[in-house]
Amino acid sequence: MAAADDPTGPRAGADAHSRPLFDGSGFGDEDASAADAEALLVGLNNEQRTAVTTDGLPLAIHAGAGSGKTRVLTHRIAWRTLTGRDDPRRVLALTFTRKAASELRTRLRRLGMRDQVAAGTFHAVALAQLRTWWHETDQREPDLLDRKMGIIGPLIPRDKRSTAALDVVAEIEWAKARRIRPEAYAALAEEAGRTPPFPTPTVARIYADYEEAKDQRNLVDFDDLLGRCRHALATDKRFAAAQRWRFRHLYVDEFQDVNPLQFDLLAGWLDGRGDLCAVGDPDQAIYGWNGADADHLVRFATHFPGATVLELRQNYRSTPQVLRAATGVLLGRDPMVANRDRGPDPVLEGHADEHAEAKAIAGRARTVRGPNGRWRDQAVLVRTNAQTEPLVDAFRAAGIPIRTRAGSGLLDRSDVKVQLTQLGRTDQALSKLVGDLRATTTREPDNAPTGPIDGPEPKGDGGHDAGSGDTGRAAAFAELSRLADEYLALEPSGSGKAFVAWVKAQARSVADDPTDAVEVATFHAAKGLEWPTVHVAGLEQGFVPIAHAKGSDAQDEERRLLYVALTRAEDRLFCTWADQRTFGQRTANRRPSPWLADLQTAIAGLERPVGRSEGARRAREMADRTRRATLPDHPVVTALREFRSAAAKAANVPPYVVFSDATLGDLIDRWPTEAEGLLAVHGIGPTKADRHGVGILAVLAAHDRPEAADPPANDSPSMARTASKTPTTSTGDSPLHDRLRAWRTERARVADVPPYRVFNNTTLDALAEARPTDVDGLLAVPGIGHRKVEDFGAELLALLADG
Repeated sequence: MAAADDPTGPRAGADAHSRPLFDGSGFGDEDASAADAEALLVGLNNEQRTAVTTDGLPLAIHAGAGSGKTRVLTHRIAWRTLTGRDDPRRVLALTFTRKAASELRTRLRRLGMRDQVAAGTFHAVALAQLRTWWHETDQREPDLLDRKMGIIGPLIPRDKRSTAALDVVAEIEWAKARRIRPEAYAALAEEAGRTPPFPTPTVARIYADYEEAKDQRNLVDFDDLLGRCRHALATDKRFAAAQRWRFRHLYVDEFQDVNPLQFDLLAGWLDGRGDLCAVGDPDQAIYGWNGADADHLVRFATHFPGATVLELRQNYRSTPQVLRAATGVLLGRDPMVANRDRGPDPVLEGHADEHAEAKAIAGRARTVRGPNGRWRDQAVLVRTNAQTEPLVDAFRAAGIPIRTRAGSGLLDRSDVKVQLTQLGRTDQALSKLVGDLRATTTREPDNAPTGPIDGPEPKGDGGHDAGSGDTGRAAAFAELSRLADEYLALEPSGSGKAFVAWVKAQARSVADDPTDAVEVATFHAAKGLEWPTVHVAGLEQGFVPIAHAKGSDAQDEERRLLYVALTRAEDRLFCTWADQRTFGQRTANRRPSPWLADLQTAIAGLERPVGRSEGARRAREMADRTRRATLPDHPVVTALREFRSAAAKAANVPPYVVFSDATLGDLIDRWPTEAEGLLAVHGIGPTKADRHGVGILAVLAAHDRPEAADPPANDSPSMARTASKTPTTSTGDSPLHDRLRAWRTERARVADVPPYRVFNNTTLDALAEARPTDVDGLLAVPGIGHRKVEDFGAELLALLADG
């Protein structure tokens, strides 16, 4: 896994310096110079430089995916501090996750700002301020409820709890985010098109009973923190003045995710002042279902008259191919400007069922990694958690380490629980306890408590769980120490007990895991992350878009969610779906996502020339091939299109799922005459060859080959993989060739597959010519990857040694 670090401009920009750009000694430092401020702007493009230096306030920055959002935000804070515009002790940066706050603080420290700037989530900042208020007004401090289910569960009929409880919790959280009281819930939920598990009056009653139960027990939940802090600001002028004096310069990250309750609290902190910088991307607004309202960003100038609104349109993360394909799912949206060299086209691929899909993804992950790659450079993304099970099983079966977003949280560790329990029993100032906490970070594991506190330790993923062993323990306690530093920045006099409550108000899963493993995550969980290779699985109707997304707003949000998933890829993007999927005991036929057509159209229209001499030459060759392959007046093209339409109708899928126009053109170019030759055609793999091969070959056999269709050139390195699979009849007649063919025939018979599914003739010829003597040599042969080495390597090496 990799956090999206917003690389921009020259990679060796100001953010990458090994030493701070300035000493950050504080507001008004007489040694701060114009040269220091100018150094902060090195490596920024014109858009970013304007966003960092503009004096226009309030300010909204629309920062597209991979545009350098966090870099611009941190450089703006540092630049305004260095130039005397902001006092760093009066800056508050608001984020939506503790991890984002930690990253922001880390980047500011790299810029020399040390620990002066306070950064935290809305909930964490609200809790810190409320603790001050409760103490100053001699109020009894309520306990923080970190699980609503303990109260809501008993309010739901027993026979419905397992299926409806979480949905009721989600409805209550949506209502509170929208500042909707129980008595108003029924009417407003129906108006919004909500689909709760019970009639809206029933949910409203459960909601009211939940609120009453909390009051009786002196409990508050996370959402209450925001509302109560806003109430304190509105009713206690002295408290409000103190908080507004302390935090005068406000910055908000991911502003498209702000909900009305958070926006109301933000207004309370501002109190009409315009010192606000909001950064976000309307195209990544994916939390409307949970109460977020991107209107706060889209109509920023309406909410804040006189505001300045800027855009960052340069993308530095993804290749042009990934970026244009992803933008294809956002109807009518112009793509961002890609600043990377071209890469491989995204691949769309269907499979028989979810198990075949998962097995294929695992095999591809192994191939992409190669002998020297890293597993953590890849991720598999799905729409729902329920889709992860076959993927986890397939990766385990293949011996590939994986990690999922669930079960690896800091607060799930028994040793961390012991430490938090000890801290939670004392009112002593945390600042006096930090030394012991840091000592625990470096203590030998054998000296740490190992017994569970409130139940067994969650089990890992079959030996591949994240953060296991000594390394995981050290990382977890280092994370806990960093949490303490961040809390003290917000509440210097806070106690150990207060710190524990604050930690619970943060994310429940905060450990940063360095394990080398493929990440399996949902689209939502992947937001803010990036990987060189991304496999997007389960692109089927019912998942993408999700079945319960009704209405244009929900559908638009589902499109944005898919866009978020696709733009996590830096270099390679693979998109898959299954024709069948099992739900419990029922197997259902599936249809590809209707949005695959938009994705396919975007891929087919990719602009390949990139302006570099060699790259442009190769791109022109590929474009020329495409033009030559487009023969709309030739009878064979018409026949192939008729075959495609009939196959699509029979399978109840769009025609492009059978094969695209680009594949049709390659069929004409290559004119295969046997099943093995089909595998050399771009867009046809073993599955499609099995399904449609006989029909395709019959169409080709019934027509004359067009004279204009020249065979594709094989001299371009960029076409090496395709060229290596060009169908040929092996010319080898040596005894080794005969033994290899006989071995392949026997292997195919045992596996009950066609011989070309073992190895094609090109691979056999390459084996006979290269005669590798070890595994590395086998892997160098075109058509042989790690899976085939595992299956056949020992036999092949023995056979070649005898040759």
